[in-house]
Amino acid sequence: MSEVPCADGACPIPAAEAAGGRTALEVALVIFALAVGGFGIGTGEFAIMGLLPNIAAEFAVTTPQAGYSISAYAIGVVVGAPIIAVLSARLARRTLLLGLMAIFALGNVASAMAPDFGSFVLLRFLTGLPHGAYFGVAALVAASMVARNRRTQAVGYVMLGLTSATLVGTPVATWVGQELTWRLLFASVGVIGLITAVLIWIFLPADKAPAGSSALRELGAFRRKQVWFTLGIGAVGFGGLFCVFSYIASTATEVAGMSPAQVPILMALFGAGMISGTTIGSRLADRALMATIAGSLIWTGLVGLLLYATATSAVMLSLCVFLVGCSVAIGPALQTRLMDVAADAQTLAAALNHSAFNIANALGAWLGGIAISLGYGYASTGWVGAILAVFGLCVLALSLASDRRARHA
Repeated sequence: MSEVPCADGACPIPAAEAAGGRTALEVALVIFALAVGGFGIGTGEFAIMGLLPNIAAEFAVTTPQAGYSISAYAIGVVVGAPIIAVLSARLARRTLLLGLMAIFALGNVASAMAPDFGSFVLLRFLTGLPHGAYFGVAALVAASMVARNRRTQAVGYVMLGLTSATLVGTPVATWVGQELTWRLLFASVGVIGLITAVLIWIFLPADKAPAGSSALRELGAFRRKQVWFTLGIGAVGFGGLFCVFSYIASTATEVAGMSPAQVPILMALFGAGMISGTTIGSRLADRALMATIAGSLIWTGLVGLLLYATATSAVMLSLCVFLVGCSVAIGPALQTRLMDVAADAQTLAAALNHSAFNIANALGAWLGGIAISLGYGYASTGWVGAILAVFGLCVLALSLASDRRARHA
């Protein structure tokens, strides 16, 4: 089988995985099916941030305490991604995607029926388990269908489902949750999960597990230094986005003086920023991968500081929310970086990318909650997020230095 050279000294990727050989329509339908799943996952993950005050009120806890449900989901992603990727190494990707989406759908339906806060937090943890593996495998499937120099764009198209959720699904779910009940959010997401499973069943052809797949081969990802550096960049640097967005509803109402009815507008602006960042960032990453990662982190830090300085203005807060959403450009770029450095442990590495993002989710929500609880106010999430972005840049610098040493060794 012919091979395509990999960047950064990683082992070659078979050409069959670099260009799929399917028609443009077939590729588009598969990516659409995968993106619908991303839409459901994104709606469930982000809409809860705008409904934390409602959830807190129903379960008689504080808003920062309600944020534990966000952290629980994120921890579920972190735990589930590597375990599922390793245990399912011999499964066909289509079979795995179907199973993951079924678990996700059932978990959200159960979340909608949670009788108390403790069970709700536990169910959010369980629902998060398939998240990372789904996005990781979906990214690999999408990337395998296009030419190598368009991989990041293919991954970006799948992630557009996630980002579109913040533009459409999240504002609608936030409004419905405020007007009726937040439980409808999770029930609806469960239905989207079932629809996704049907679409994958129809559009994604049956396949076989990659030749030579095994749990041991996947675990080889942990032996690669650049895999750890890449995961560290996402786990720390991406926390700035989640630190700000986790408490955006309260920042809007308590700091900027906006009404609860205006919170869905902020959600839509965040979604518009994410779509812009994903679309533009994916194209930039296919041209200059590491520069795109660095630029995204610098962007996140500067916008966090701007938000902290101007959060009392509803107009400036709205602008900052859009700009924070743009920093999601780092997502597809890091996914492609992992493809380059993971060699033959592609599934685990791809899934771990979303573990890293949800470590960022948990870390950002947790540190933001601490700053708020210490009396620094909701606007403090801006400078906390900026600090996280700086730490992400430090990890990136270490990665580049290590890569240079390896090249000259």
